[in-house]
Amino acid sequence: MAKIVVDGQEIDVPAEYTLLQACEAAGAQIPRFCYHERLSVAGNCRMCLVEVKGAPKVVASCSQQVKDQRPGPNGEPPEVFTASDKVKKSRAGVMEFMLINHPLDCPICDQGGECDLQDQAVIYGDAESRYCEVKRAKEEVNMGPLVKTEMTRCIQCTRCVRFVTEVAGVPEIGAIGRGEDMEITTYLEMALTSELSGNVVDLCPVGALTSAPYAFNARPWELRKTESIDVMDALGSNIRIDARGADVLRIEPRINDDINEEWLSDKGRHACDGLRRQRLDKAYVRKGSKLVEANLDDALDVFAKKLQEAPEKIGFIGGDLANVETLYAAKSLANSLGIKNLDCRQDGALIDDKAGRGGYIFNSTINGIEEADCILIIGSNPRLEAPVLNARIRKAYLAGKLNNIALIGPSYDLTYPYENLGNSVKILEDLAKGKGDFFKTLSNAQKPMIIIGMGAYAREDGDKVAKLIAEIGLKAKIVNDDWNGFNVLHQAAGRVGGLDIGFLPKDGGKSTNQILKDCDTIILLGADEVEAPDNKFVIYIGSHGDKGAHNADLILPAPAYTEKQGIYVNTEGRVQYATPAVSPKGDAKEEWALFRAVSAMIGKKLPFDNISQLRGKLKEEFPSFAVNDGEIAQNTKLDLRFVGEGGNPTSEIFTPQIDDYYLTNAIARASLIMAKCSALKAQSTTKVAAE
Repeated sequence: MAKIVVDGQEIDVPAEYTLLQACEAAGAQIPRFCYHERLSVAGNCRMCLVEVKGAPKVVASCSQQVKDQRPGPNGEPPEVFTASDKVKKSRAGVMEFMLINHPLDCPICDQGGECDLQDQAVIYGDAESRYCEVKRAKEEVNMGPLVKTEMTRCIQCTRCVRFVTEVAGVPEIGAIGRGEDMEITTYLEMALTSELSGNVVDLCPVGALTSAPYAFNARPWELRKTESIDVMDALGSNIRIDARGADVLRIEPRINDDINEEWLSDKGRHACDGLRRQRLDKAYVRKGSKLVEANLDDALDVFAKKLQEAPEKIGFIGGDLANVETLYAAKSLANSLGIKNLDCRQDGALIDDKAGRGGYIFNSTINGIEEADCILIIGSNPRLEAPVLNARIRKAYLAGKLNNIALIGPSYDLTYPYENLGNSVKILEDLAKGKGDFFKTLSNAQKPMIIIGMGAYAREDGDKVAKLIAEIGLKAKIVNDDWNGFNVLHQAAGRVGGLDIGFLPKDGGKSTNQILKDCDTIILLGADEVEAPDNKFVIYIGSHGDKGAHNADLILPAPAYTEKQGIYVNTEGRVQYATPAVSPKGDAKEEWALFRAVSAMIGKKLPFDNISQLRGKLKEEFPSFAVNDGEIAQNTKLDLRFVGEGGNPTSEIFTPQIDDYYLTNAIARASLIMAKCSALKAQSTTKVAAE
């Protein structure tokens, strides 16, 4: 620790702190444009000027560290002034330069009302400008369908450049030209390809980069802001839903250092226009070859009659976006009727709870990635399955501690260097026998980590592949008293919650593929990635008219994740609560309420009348949910011997699980923005003859 005096107040701070950090630790407010806590220091804007006692001129506080400051003549701590007349005059001068070329676009700028330049100009700028020359103008830059550009407003802070280079790992933005001709642009004048590109809009302190889908839709003060959870992947990123009236207009990330820091994937941010399209707001019953609109009570009558048929011929399949309340209510109803055919793994992944909770979650936690010194990725493409988590791996690599990363599966551009060990199960067999140079690296690591994707589980021999991986973990000792490096990376927001409550085929129950083949009545809880044969009676309960609804004989409308309360458990086992931002559409009712209503109709009334009572029962039965919002229940020690099933894998190679990142669920497929991104991605990957 080092001593420093800020505005007469002596404080102790780490010697590595910048003067800006030290001043803020003392309670002083330091303006800035280019400085950002999660990016490298650029020192471009000079707005953070402070006066250091003894220095010949004011200094940029973001680029000087406390340990570099001279002590006084008698050894006194260095002294900094943040509000002296000299500092105020200097900041006003910097602000004047900032505004020389900045246009007066505030009335039409989407950044208006939440603009750093507006706020700081009011606080630190002068009322008048001495410049009357013609302002500089720049052409608009094509950054794709997500980022709208007005580069005349740009102040060259380079936050966007540093983000795509350092965090996203796709260096497609940079500065060209010098002096007055300097401008920020994409190098090849093409759209951004990073799955995190929307974050540059949050980083831009002026209106140079704004959200293209949100352009000219609303002002910040018109919006209702609701804190919730992202369900576009299993990471559980913390988000804020901004709505006006009955519509969600935009989604922004919330800061949570344990999960998403302050980043959000493009799909989580921009798929929200899909919440307004292809919605199910009425019940439908199939008559002949057509689905006919029906009264909700009549539709529930049909549902009740089907539930009273032979229990062994009825099956429930949970969808990727199903919250815990939905699955718990469905399971409670199924148990009361003797139905054992339950499965939350619509992709057919052979992952279960035999080894306990530690056998199917990301045990090291997302924060733990920064502690790992060796990572083996198996059957996963983290860049598409969890872009924000992939950025965390890149962050750990750039920090220098994570020196060894290997992948078993197809080669991908993961934004960091890695060794591809091959795309064969035989590689796993050799590692399980302790063979190969990488096994030595893994076993000698202080904090080794294995990340297992659904590409390893969602195959006919997934349980046998899981056994091989567990054997590698046992031999390499990736689980000990201080560290658990066995990590499962899920893709579905509702998967871990379903596994936590045991929404699985037990005591002779059928799995997803068996339900589709053998059951006469199939109940899809928002499951859109399965296709039932034509001779089955399909009941679809969901929010969108997607694949599952097209094949259904009975449709019951349900709210989307932004319209209902719900518990989601992320891939690391963290229990989080989503909050409704808008009202459900039409006749849509929460799924648990539908199950409660139909249970009364068939004389098997469920023991809860509202969501509070349901959650009370849930916490009594499953202690992992009896934690505060955002916490992870303490796990029992993982025994890798119970992971998977013994036997020889039959399939050799691992195949990608995500064909199109932008169209992985019903909400995304209903989004016009995601459709544009998908088309652009397909176009950019189509090679021409010269290539």
